[in-house]
Amino acid sequence: MSSEIRDTVILGSGCSGLTAAIYAARANLKPLVLEGHEPGGQLSITTLVENFPGWPEGIQGPQLVENMKLQAARFGTEFRMGHLVSVDLSKRPFALNLGKETIHTRTLIIASGASARWLGLPSEQALIGHGVSSCATCDGFFFSGREIAVVGGGDSAMEEALFLTRFASKVTLLHRREHFRASRIMLERAIAHPNIVFRTNTAVEEVLGVEEKEVRGLKLRDTLTGELSELPISGLFLGIGHVPNAKMFAGQIDLDDDGYVRTHDNVMTRVPGVYACGDVQDRRYRQAITAAGSGCMAALEVEKYLEEHGR
Repeated sequence: MSSEIRDTVILGSGCSGLTAAIYAARANLKPLVLEGHEPGGQLSITTLVENFPGWPEGIQGPQLVENMKLQAARFGTEFRMGHLVSVDLSKRPFALNLGKETIHTRTLIIASGASARWLGLPSEQALIGHGVSSCATCDGFFFSGREIAVVGGGDSAMEEALFLTRFASKVTLLHRREHFRASRIMLERAIAHPNIVFRTNTAVEEVLGVEEKEVRGLKLRDTLTGELSELPISGLFLGIGHVPNAKMFAGQIDLDDDGYVRTHDNVMTRVPGVYACGDVQDRRYRQAITAAGSGCMAALEVEKYLEEHGR
């Protein structure tokens, strides 16, 4: 167990965490970034990013993450691979248990993100970033004039399908059941759209195109009859939600019914000195640029907190 007490520790190395690290390091806080089980966050599995300001020709997601990491390291950020086992926010300094060691810190920035829910098919996983996506806003543009499919039955799926009609010539919405969880208004809006086709009682068995490294269709199974069929498409979007990586904070800070961190005044939790930014607390926008903005806010709040409490 180290006797050193850190000024701040940042959980997560996605857009929000790395932006927080840049700001905290420039304030001479010598932040420690724990990279977690998904280093780089959602951007690490994204191909071309065209909507992050400053890159007129676009930039590959992993390269954008690496650039941010280098920028943070330049100002003195320390990076460490580590997975948080448990945390104690009831006493100060805060104690972060990593299993083999415990880290103590005066402040904590939670930037652990949210993981997209996937179907779990090997073919799906092999084609993430090659026609399989969990973000219509990020990748819809690349499917202009093509036929695509969206999987899901809730509001997220309806929103994805409606947004994708701006680009795709046809959107097939696939749902395992007969009835939808979506709100009535969202469902009616999707049903009314001429470019959205519904296929209920339908499950995805396989994503076709692994050898070509490009989605070319789906193998589908009728959940009532077991009958198999193929649907030729160019892209598959998952609209089955995200899982915030915040379970370890249950009972110590406020989480909503879906497990997202509840914040007030943008990034503040109910525990002074603990801040949350990015997808772990943002269930609405979930964009790289909004994550970066909230990471900036969290770092500025950390700096202010430490000044007020006699760093």
